[in-house]
Amino acid sequence: MFGEILLAIVIGTGAGVVTGLIPGIHINLVSLLLISISGYFIGIVNSLSLGVFIIAMAVTHTFLDIIPSVFLGAPDADTALAVLPGHKLLMEGKGFEAVKLATIGSLLCLIATILIIPFLVFFVADIYSFIQPYIGWILVVVVVFMILKEKGLLKKLWGAFVFLITGILGIIVLSGLPNLEQPLFGMLSGLFGISLLLISMSNKVKIPKQKISETIKISKGNLAKIVGAGTFSGSLTALFPGLGAAQAAIIGSQIVGKIGEYSFIILIGGINTVNFTFSLVTLYALQKARNGAVVAVLEILKSIDLIGLVVFLAAALVAGGIATFLAMYLTRVFSRYITKINYQYLCVGIILLIAGLVFYFSSWIGLLVLGVSTFIGMIPSLVGVKKSLAMGCLLLPVILFFVL
Repeated sequence: MFGEILLAIVIGTGAGVVTGLIPGIHINLVSLLLISISGYFIGIVNSLSLGVFIIAMAVTHTFLDIIPSVFLGAPDADTALAVLPGHKLLMEGKGFEAVKLATIGSLLCLIATILIIPFLVFFVADIYSFIQPYIGWILVVVVVFMILKEKGLLKKLWGAFVFLITGILGIIVLSGLPNLEQPLFGMLSGLFGISLLLISMSNKVKIPKQKISETIKISKGNLAKIVGAGTFSGSLTALFPGLGAAQAAIIGSQIVGKIGEYSFIILIGGINTVNFTFSLVTLYALQKARNGAVVAVLEILKSIDLIGLVVFLAAALVAGGIATFLAMYLTRVFSRYITKINYQYLCVGIILLIAGLVFYFSSWIGLLVLGVSTFIGMIPSLVGVKKSLAMGCLLLPVILFFVL
């Protein structure tokens, strides 16, 4: 049994590398596919091992999905906000540092989450009941604060406009187009990926030689503050349906205040991992699944006891350790070869790849969403307001979900 679980971790980690590096191939897709064929595997392996495979895959994915966000500008819902600072560091020759920062955040927040779980696991239901009525209004306050931080009345108005127009886009895409497959991929790739690539192409930028830095200086106090904020806000996503890693990143960044792009990337990486890891606690305490991977675990195991939770958390920790080394190795490979490619051609290739994937998953309506999202996504850069306000595409639907 022990050997089978170790093998499940290794295979799951390999699957997480694939889902993490290829845009549009999300762990939720693989997990839901596994549900449909789980009957065959249960006859061969223990159902707990199948759950461990999904856990290892999901945790590895959260460590590696930052790589296409930084080097290709192809985000998913969990890494959309990392594209802008990540791309900026890439253009300074620090793409390796960007991924390393996110990996540090993922690993430290994973460890912190596992350490606090024994103290919280029996109080999760009470915490959920206490916070749930206020989460929508907390997000309203956060959004208002984000808009007011823009300098000058004109930029505040532009900031409000960006939030509202992307929020309306999100409502239409997520609710008004019910038959649209993979709606987030096209919308977020347009808002945060292709729009950024088009602006970079228009400025005729060139990717500089990437530096492989082995030391990144961040004060211990600042790091502890970021890990704490990432663990707290990331755990909220596991408690409340509709609240994702991007919204948690905005909450976390407001908690810690002005921290700079290095610390922000650490925060994004940490929240991304906590988002999944803490959902195992809600699965145990509330018997509720908060994402597709955990839905698959619940579907296969039907329920999870304390021993199962301990096994899953141990698997997550082992997978996180392996994923840390994989992230650093793969980022070195990306850093070595990214400068050997003509950036203009690379941008065109990435845009065509994303467009092709969107068409494959969502057909013509998906391409329409991608095009509209791209044009809207260029507005913040053109008028000089924070691109994070474009997260209105997810924030406004979530606020309406909790408030109305």
